[in-house]
Amino acid sequence: MKKYFSFIFALGIILFSQSSFAGNCVYGCPSGKSGQIINRPIYTLQNNATTKFADWTAYQVTQVTIDGPSRSRTWRSDPSISASKTLEPADYNDAHAGINTDRGHQVPLASFSNTAYWSQTNYLSNITPQSSNLNQGAWVDLEVAVRDLARTGQDVYVVTGPLYEWYFNELPRADEYHRIPSGYFKVVITVNNGWVEASAFIMEQNLSRYANFCSREVTVDEVEQRAELNIMPSLPGYKESAVEGRTGGLTSSLGC
Repeated sequence: MKKYFSFIFALGIILFSQSSFAGNCVYGCPSGKSGQIINRPIYTLQNNATTKFADWTAYQVTQVTIDGPSRSRTWRSDPSISASKTLEPADYNDAHAGINTDRGHQVPLASFSNTAYWSQTNYLSNITPQSSNLNQGAWVDLEVAVRDLARTGQDVYVVTGPLYEWYFNELPRADEYHRIPSGYFKVVITVNNGWVEASAFIMEQNLSRYANFCSREVTVDEVEQRAELNIMPSLPGYKESAVEGRTGGLTSSLGC
């Protein structure tokens, strides 16, 4: 009887874990650009074979996914993407010394450290050369704010990706064409009883390390226009008009 109970308990944990990773996108994954879509338990992304970086990534942060043990950063090319359409670890050699960039996660490792899939955040399809000041400043502060919101019991959906509005730099050791983003967007979304709240942010690669992410808030409409994406393509029209054209939806919940 005891063994039987243990089996049922373990099966329940497995089913619970699988259901926790069921939906990376809310109201549909972003549309507007073409590319290879990679769907994983903890995130979905669309790879751009020209830039060599994801045009967008989408994921859901919950109380279950966060606050795991410290995890390593072992960088790997994405095994689901052809070598000609993504970067390899050696391409990032000397990047910090040469152009002052980090390997910046689009889907944060810390937001999924309590899952069995955390290492998938280290695939280079989920990485871009991100300014150290940005990566270690306002960008990570916003990621922490998202996890703090998830700790309250709120499931948080996030869509993030690059912008290409001016020339930033090139990886000094990369041996294939690539295009480093000039900035990034992040849209944070919650849904409660059908009520949608969203806040959107745009941060440039030249942002000061001491900048406050709250000051970088824009409308979802602006993100969509500049990124040439529809962030929530299945969002009903009556909800869209109430969400996409205004700021302040989740700012207080994010600590602003």
